[in-house]
Amino acid sequence: MSRIRPTRAVRLVAKRELNARLRTRSFVVSTAVMLLLLLGYITLQVFLAADRETTKVALVGQAQGIATQLENTDRRFTIVLVQSESDGLTQVRDGDVDALVSGSAARPRVVVKSTVDSKLRATLDGIAQQQVLDAQLYSANLDPAAVHQAVSATHADVQALEPPDPQAGTKLATGIVVAILLYVSIMTYGMFVAQGVVEEKSSRVVELLLATVRPVHLLLGKVIGLGLVGLAQLAILAVAGLVAGGVSGVFSISSVAVGTLGWGLVWYLLGFLLYAMLYGAAGALVSRQEDTQAVVAPVNIALVIGFVAGINLLTQAPHGTATRIVSLIPLLSPILMPARIALGTVDPWEIALSLILTVTLIVVVTWAGARVYGNGVLRVGSRVRLADALRR
Repeated sequence: MSRIRPTRAVRLVAKRELNARLRTRSFVVSTAVMLLLLLGYITLQVFLAADRETTKVALVGQAQGIATQLENTDRRFTIVLVQSESDGLTQVRDGDVDALVSGSAARPRVVVKSTVDSKLRATLDGIAQQQVLDAQLYSANLDPAAVHQAVSATHADVQALEPPDPQAGTKLATGIVVAILLYVSIMTYGMFVAQGVVEEKSSRVVELLLATVRPVHLLLGKVIGLGLVGLAQLAILAVAGLVAGGVSGVFSISSVAVGTLGWGLVWYLLGFLLYAMLYGAAGALVSRQEDTQAVVAPVNIALVIGFVAGINLLTQAPHGTATRIVSLIPLLSPILMPARIALGTVDPWEIALSLILTVTLIVVVTWAGARVYGNGVLRVGSRVRLADALRR
């Protein structure tokens, strides 16, 4: 039986995988679940933003005299006047207000359910200190208004090397979402590659396929087909996320979001090709689905490390040296680099270098993965050692 031309072989295998996966119930269910999680994340951000914007403060007795000062100091304070301290305590326990303030302006007492808002505490401290200072100035026969005016006119000279980024919050949210989607998609469809290899190997279907298709072309077609399935799912989630984010106001459909999606597509393709080859080669080492998790564990660990490191570094030190170094590691670049691009914290040379390193590793992994796959996919029974699979 003659072999099929390489390009046609890869195309036929990819088409087979694409048609088979897109029509499965698991694709629909997984897409729906991920869509619900994405919408849930956006909804959570909306509620958190609304919750951060308002602090309800109940005032009772003499403390009601500082209502105007609180409102003028910070517009996110919502003032509630209560008739008695017991009513205010009840509202604090029930969560209707965040804090109850009683006592005088010079000695305010604050009751909270668990923790006090730092901004409220600083504002009350400032009001109390001003009252004490005014009393001291009166006793020294000084005009408090003139002293406060002189003090207020004194400021530190602040020079910013760069203007503040008004889209910093949007970029951070977008970067985190991109990292999560890439991580989930690469791991999910990478596992599909490994499981598909093991299934074909255990059912002996691969023996029929290899009669007309070379091992490297069979593996490459499987990787491309499943990669397109993952890309279709990501496209659905990206469109839904952009629409939901724009409607909710969490982020806007801007050049930042569009550029992030473009780079996310590039890094998804590179990351999936890199990891899918590893998953496929790992799957060729075993003949039973029960052994699949054991052989793909090292690949999963690398992905998890990349994801955890990416999220922590993005939120804690997006401009740090450690973030720059880790994002250049080829196994971690597909998760971390697109998120850094979304944040706008990456230089062009870093993108170019990470692309070169990742593509280089893909070439090496494709060569090694094809050899492991070709040597191991026809061996059934006991687990094939990696050293044996790499030999000719």
